[in-house]
Amino acid sequence: MSSIRCLLKKNLKTCLNVNTRSVLDIFSSRAVSSGNFVVTEPLNFINGHRVECKDACEQFQLEEPATGDVICNMDGSGQRDVDEAVRCAKEAQLSWRATSGFERSKIILKAANLLAKRKEEMARIEVYDTGKPIWEARADVQTAIDSLEYFGGIASALCGQHITLPSGSFGYTRREPLGVIGAIGAWNFPIQMAGWKSAPALACGNAVVYKPSQFAPLSTLFLGEVFQESGLPPGLYNVIQGGAYTGQLLTSHEDIAKVTFTGSVQTGAKVMKSCADGIKYVTLELGGKSPLILFDDCDLESAVNATMGANYLSQGQVCSNATRVFIHENIYNKMITRLIPRVKSIVPGDPHHEDTQTGPMINTAQAEKVLGFIERAKKEGAEVLCGGELVTMENTALKGSYISPCIIRASDEMEISREEVFGPVMNVYSFQTEEEVLMRGNNTDFGLAAGVFTRDLNRAHRIAAKLEAGNCFINNFNVYPVELPFGGYKKSGIGKENGTQTIEYFTQLKSVYVEANPVEKII
Repeated sequence: MSSIRCLLKKNLKTCLNVNTRSVLDIFSSRAVSSGNFVVTEPLNFINGHRVECKDACEQFQLEEPATGDVICNMDGSGQRDVDEAVRCAKEAQLSWRATSGFERSKIILKAANLLAKRKEEMARIEVYDTGKPIWEARADVQTAIDSLEYFGGIASALCGQHITLPSGSFGYTRREPLGVIGAIGAWNFPIQMAGWKSAPALACGNAVVYKPSQFAPLSTLFLGEVFQESGLPPGLYNVIQGGAYTGQLLTSHEDIAKVTFTGSVQTGAKVMKSCADGIKYVTLELGGKSPLILFDDCDLESAVNATMGANYLSQGQVCSNATRVFIHENIYNKMITRLIPRVKSIVPGDPHHEDTQTGPMINTAQAEKVLGFIERAKKEGAEVLCGGELVTMENTALKGSYISPCIIRASDEMEISREEVFGPVMNVYSFQTEEEVLMRGNNTDFGLAAGVFTRDLNRAHRIAAKLEAGNCFINNFNVYPVELPFGGYKKSGIGKENGTQTIEYFTQLKSVYVEANPVEKII
């Protein structure tokens, strides 16, 4: 097989001239590699169908991160496209909100089952979208499956409260859907974000218009077709492609009841302002500069393993990463001597190959941004302990931007210690006391995640209580089960995703008072 030219099974015969092999068979074979994927179908998904843009406002070249090859030219959706998607969503939601939670539950759970059956297909598409290694992509798909299963299960249990009042009167509350949800995802975890945002929205009786990043638009389309196959009524899940302009059209649309956004602080602030003009609900999951604190009584091997995972998965392009690692002075040298060879051993390669440990940056612009941070840190006096350079791959087809994973010994006041780098860069610092490291760890505008390693559980809980972050970890890091709410403090965001609390962000509460007695004359 020399070329995979389409995204979906229905076009496989035409595109590949094969009769019996399924996409799953092909994606499971050793022939899968970067540089053999071209998209030929429309990339908007409205009212249950792939459709071309009617009102293209701009055009993007979609590049495969691993090779830099252009997969397709993609139109950005304009006003007519956004209006059509929102109109279809609004019409479909009127019927969907009237269905029982149990009916919604069955469809969402069926979607989870279908996605699980097609997990390998979805993971391969995620690799073409993001450049992350295939084993990571499989884990990301599983998080979307988990979200569908979790909120599919919750859908049938959504209810209000009954409140007993004096003299036989009573009241009750109704938890009702908001309407049409505008969802905007980032490029680092496209399928995960689509699952995290759409599953609770649909479970609560809402419809969704989803705008993925223009750099990773494919996974959300696959999910849309899984929803259709599961029996989700057309119009309840729509995908519109585009950049900032399309996003602004979506967030400002008068028929959007809520916006859920994942991305940068700067863009999040613009989204919030747009929602404020329309008095819309908003959930923001933004950036981070998370501290990880390693005390001298910690399990060194576990601490090293967690620190590696907390910095270098997805090429370091993870908002919650522990990019500031504070190491107690008594174990600082031990930790560094363990970390450096581990980091140097991370081998970049074709992300479709099973033995690849790290892939490329999402694009050249992001790589240049990361390298710029490293160069400026050097000028400020930071010491690069390893990595931080562009890597030329032996496989000449891999023309993407690969950066060798990096460790930097920095100081707190440096730019690289304050700003989100979003690349494979770990900063290391030494500390002496608990009070000192808490002050330094909390000295940031962000508050997405934080962690502590220690055998002293009293200290662990004490530290967790004082860390100014929405997600705290004791003796691990970057573990996000669907049962636990995820969201940040400070400039890292507003609202939560995952956990039962998410239901509150996709519903509105109505109070109903019922009088059981004659109304007396008041005036």
